[in-house]
Amino acid sequence: MSKLPKSKVVTIDQAMEHCYSGMTVMIPGFVNCGVPETLIKAMIEKGVTDLDVISNNTSVKGRGIGRLVHENRIKHITCSHIGSNTETVEKVVAGEINVTFTPQGTLCERMRAGGAGIGGVLTPTGLGTPMQEGKQVIEVNGKKYLLELPLHADVALIHAWKADKMGNLIYRRTARNFNPIMATAADFVIVEAEEIVEVGMLEPDYIMTPGCLVDMIVQGAPTEGK
Repeated sequence: MSKLPKSKVVTIDQAMEHCYSGMTVMIPGFVNCGVPETLIKAMIEKGVTDLDVISNNTSVKGRGIGRLVHENRIKHITCSHIGSNTETVEKVVAGEINVTFTPQGTLCERMRAGGAGIGGVLTPTGLGTPMQEGKQVIEVNGKKYLLELPLHADVALIHAWKADKMGNLIYRRTARNFNPIMATAADFVIVEAEEIVEVGMLEPDYIMTPGCLVDMIVQGAPTEGK
């Protein structure tokens, strides 16, 4: 009789042992939909700082990644926009946060490249704009492209709707957003799940992130916009 796989469910304190100051961290979410707020709160309480964040945006003031902004925990962020959070804009203008802007589609492709282990992606997006500065231009079949390098993180913080104890994940509606791709592109993946079930209770065809990509699972709370 085969043994059930070891559970990846841990306490929030155990998960925080893998989060540390100065790390590069991927945090998903579109504004504040699909954001791992439980894990963000725990990082703040632990005192983690000097973060190099990779995310689509910085949510809104006082919510999600916006809490890290407010608590001055971010030294640099790679993202597609910051306009939904006025506090982020103020801190960038004041030189308190360094920002690297990347078009949203390019951001996704760079993370996908990081997860797939390939050397980068070619895109025409950004040619002839400030996005081209410092980047290699490659010509293919008479067309020019920017070489965009892969993005990779030390830790990815993921929000799932449901998880089994082996780490198989299901996301709900638009809360899926950047979660699946970030789960592929980090050395260590911590998931907060709204509901944790026994192995075998998730319909295999509905699983969006396989458990082999997940290192730890903690109990999270439901988020808005799910």
